[in-house]
Amino acid sequence: MAFDDGGSNGWGGGSGGGNSSGLPPDFPNPFDKIKDLFGSFGGGFFALIAAVAVLLWLGSGFYVVNTDEVGVVKRFGKYSHTTDPGPHWHLPYPIETVMRPKVTQVHRMEVGFETIDSGPPARYRQVPRESTMLTGDENIVTCEFIVQYRIKDPLDFLFKVRDPVGAFGTGGFVKDAAEAAMREIVGRNKIDDVLTEEKEKIQAEAQTLLQSILDQSGVGISVVQVKLQDVYPPKQVIDAFRDVASAREDRETLKNQAEAYNNDLIPKARGDAEQRINVAQAYRETKIKTAEGDAARFEKLWSEYKLAKEVTRKRLYLDSIKEVLSNAKVVIADGGGKSVLPLLPLGALDGAKGGDK
Repeated sequence: MAFDDGGSNGWGGGSGGGNSSGLPPDFPNPFDKIKDLFGSFGGGFFALIAAVAVLLWLGSGFYVVNTDEVGVVKRFGKYSHTTDPGPHWHLPYPIETVMRPKVTQVHRMEVGFETIDSGPPARYRQVPRESTMLTGDENIVTCEFIVQYRIKDPLDFLFKVRDPVGAFGTGGFVKDAAEAAMREIVGRNKIDDVLTEEKEKIQAEAQTLLQSILDQSGVGISVVQVKLQDVYPPKQVIDAFRDVASAREDRETLKNQAEAYNNDLIPKARGDAEQRINVAQAYRETKIKTAEGDAARFEKLWSEYKLAKEVTRKRLYLDSIKEVLSNAKVVIADGGGKSVLPLLPLGALDGAKGGDK
């Protein structure tokens, strides 16, 4: 008996019947179900989906620029225009994109250290490759400092220099420039000046030099402040430098005490001298007035003497005797000396008689 399957493949997919998918006749075709499902909506469903997608795409172009920002719109990666704070719209991605740098905010950059946790308490991590520097007298010192800056030209900031502030995981051009400026300024000074007395000058010079570097490079950044956060020598000699710093502080303390004593003593001495001068001038004026009074009295007496010499002479004699004997004790003893008779002072008797008169 010859075998003839009549074109059948065992699933009824041949000329003997079944469906065209090769499945058994009782098994539903999933592709037919999907076509029936979408076919029930008609062509309008796909048009609606496309319209919604287009609206969502167009809506993605709306954006808001905050008050401390400016909007910089790029078209196909190239600068197109700038927008002010407020709501705006741009052609959706990938045609246009917008960048919004903060131009009024003061930004902070750490050099030589990194803040791990702002705390409290704050925790930091040292970065020796950024902070280790060489002074002018060939000593090693660690300088950790902060750079505060503001974006003054957003176009230069975004397009003149690639990665100006380390947005791509690198240190950034500004940090490299700040490190170079600080190294140059520290290299001009001795280690004692860097650690103690010249910090303010070093900060100011580093800020000026850093701003000059940034201006020459056209970064579009204005340096607000360069501030030394911590400056210290190597650990092996830090105790010796602390002793030197302590001695300088003691010197300044003694100097301030001496200046305070000087400022207190000199005004006091000047005041005492002024007082003595005033007393002497008052004594001088008194003596002059007294002498002038005596001279006037003598001239008056002389005029009277010329008119009545004898009478004037006798009056002067009696006045002198009265003045001499006014405070003298007078004791009269009898001839035998056996008894003493005390008498009242003549001046008191004269005063009593004058009162009776």
